[in-house]
Amino acid sequence: APVFPAARDALPPELCVYALLDFWASPQEVQYLSRAVFVCTVSWPNQTGIMADKGLSDEDVAAACKDGNPITKDFMMQQTMLRVKDPVKSLDFYTRILGMTLLQKFDFPSMRFSLYFLGYEDKKEIPADLKERTAWTFSRRATIELTHNWGSETDDSQSYHNGNSDPRGFGHIGIAVPDVHAACKLFEEQGVTFVKKPDDGKMKGLAFIQDPDGYWIEILSPNNMVSITS
Repeated sequence: APVFPAARDALPPELCVYALLDFWASPQEVQYLSRAVFVCTVSWPNQTGIMADKGLSDEDVAAACKDGNPITKDFMMQQTMLRVKDPVKSLDFYTRILGMTLLQKFDFPSMRFSLYFLGYEDKKEIPADLKERTAWTFSRRATIELTHNWGSETDDSQSYHNGNSDPRGFGHIGIAVPDVHAACKLFEEQGVTFVKKPDDGKMKGLAFIQDPDGYWIEILSPNNMVSITS
């Protein structure tokens, strides 16, 4: 497999970077990587670890990936949940800025929180009947579930960790767009916060923005990813 370019000076240290399965780097270069992203995010162990100088080989990956039980053939990735401080700001961002559609809202008064499900769906296809709408909402692929704990919007001490500073964990969600530069031009006009613009660093044509709570969102074009990952 081709060797991924040296990471030095390519991106801010805290930014997730894509690496090939046979990525090799010197110990000096490894320190510039926060982690490598394959299908999931993998943290690099200390240099004494078995993966300190390289990622998993193709053979290691093949051995680690097993066939699921036959019943899993009908499983799907349905939602990613993000806690939000102010639902007005978040709903405005995900609908007006990113173009998603609000699929359904659920309130839980006894527990004082609300859920907002959003996705890239045609509003005309949303069922009018409440029960049908609920079943339809939970049958959509790759939705975003925004969770609002009532009162957080007025609590100055309340904020959520986005996972990209210590202790690191969650990284980002990704949005595929036809034209990364055109999308980012729109985002700039709307005053969106950028972590990385498309022409920054060595990984051209890839951007990261932040939502109102600071969660990172990767902006990518599927065709661009061919050159970025090769």
